[in-house]
Amino acid sequence: MGDSATVKRLPLLLWLVGIAVATGLASLVFDASLVQTGVAVLVAALLLKVGLVMIGGLAQPVPDPAEPGVLRKVKLVYRCSICGAEVKMTVASSEDPEPPRHCLEDMELVTPIE
Repeated sequence: MGDSATVKRLPLLLWLVGIAVATGLASLVFDASLVQTGVAVLVAALLLKVGLVMIGGLAQPVPDPAEPGVLRKVKLVYRCSICGAEVKMTVASSEDPEPPRHCLEDMELVTPIE
């Protein structure tokens, strides 16, 4: 049980060691105070971590398509006989769906069924 906890904490430990080393080196190279350099390195590490998480989110695979039969592709156009509004239906649960309702009446099928 102790080994898995150590493995889970390893990335955090590596980040902390990297931040400490970068703070020390930057403080020596730029002759700045340790506090200023530490804040700068923490901000840089935070920006790097957020950027890596965002890029990782973009690298997710595309989800599998829906099961066949759940929705079918159709090309149907319906028109309301009262007001003339038209509806184009592109997907439906069956090949011969019920007509939609508009103005409290069923719409008329304009597109012929093949």
